[in-house]
Parts: sequence; structure tokens; C-alpha cells
Amino acid sequence: MSDALACHSCDLLVHVGTLRHGDSASCPRCGCFLTRYRADAYLRILAFASAGLIFLILANSYPFLSFSSSGLESVITLRETPGALWTNDMPGVALLVTTFIIIIPAAILVLMLVLSIPLNQGLYHPWLAPVAKSIFFAQKWSMVEVFIIGVIVALVKIAAMATVVVGASFWAYAAFAICFTAAVANLDRYQCWQRIEALGAA
Repeated sequence: MSDALACHSCDLLVHVGTLRHGDSASCPRCGCFLTRYRADAYLRILAFASAGLIFLILANSYPFLSFSSSGLESVITLRETPGALWTNDMPGVALLVTTFIIIIPAAILVLMLVLSIPLNQGLYHPWLAPVAKSIFFAQKWSMVEVFIIGVIVALVKIAAMATVVVGASFWAYAAFAICFTAAVANLDRYQCWQRIEALGAA
């Protein structure tokens, strides 16, 4: 694989060369970030992806939010959210919520584990390239951060009308969002393809 990398912003062909641990490369014309090399990138991905999956399991095991107003109290869990939307005649929203905040993010983390283990061990498999392509494609459809921001905005509005108690599931999902973001941030597209190409040629 060539050390030349096209800038995502201005299409300038930049020769990245050999990067050492912690070094990053940016486009000399527009300053767009291109790539960053970390010698322990795949260990970081393994750690964050594993922790993220654990937090996601916890997020689906405990109450997410509880509301109380005028003596009435309601408790909802993350796994019950799609069902509640479906019951309230919003099946499309229920499917979108389930897909974009639970299924796709979980699948991405699982695929990251599948990809990172052989790359960290220096083992080549023919399925590494399809798995990497699947991860980079699916990243566009993950709405983890959007969901967290939406929940926070909703809490601010609901707090004026009812007493809101944030459950352990909310904090677990917030931790999952942090781990998910960190795992994705450590998977550099260029370095990943370089590693796969190098193992395949060895």
C-alpha cells in the first residue's frame, strides 16, 4: 500500500511516510487531519470495545429513568423504550431507536473486537478487509451521541413538570457512549488498511 494519502478536504496527494507512535499527519494545504499512528491502537480498541459492550449490557439491565408527578410514578428501562413507542402507535420510531442506538452500535463494537484481535496479534485472515469495510460503513448510522444529547435536552424540559430520577442505566449508557466514541476514534482508517495490507503481503 502506498504511503500517499489523498486529503479528504482538498484532494491533495500527501506522502505520509513513516510515522512514529503518537505522530499525526495533516494536509499542508488546508490543514485537514489525515491520519495518526499509535503503536497500541488495537489494544486500546480491544479495551474500549470490551468495556463498551459490558456497559451496554448494564444499560439494558437497570432502570433508565423514573418520573413522578401528582403521586403517580413511572419507571422505564432502555430495553422497554422501543416497546413503549410501539404501543403508542410509533412503530417506525421504535424500529429506528432500536436499530441506531442499540443494534448498530453493539454490532460495530463486536466487529471491532473481531478485527482488532488478529491485527494486534499480527495474524492475517481473508475476512479482515470485509469486516473493516463493514465497520467504516456502519459508523455513519450510529446515533449513540445523538441519543444521549436528546435525552439530556428532554430531561431539562421534563424537570419543570415532574420529578425525574436518573437511573443506573442512564449512567451505564453514558459510559457506553464514551467507550464507543473512544473505540471509534482509535480505529484510524489509513493505518487499519496499511496493517491489513502488510499482513496480507507477509
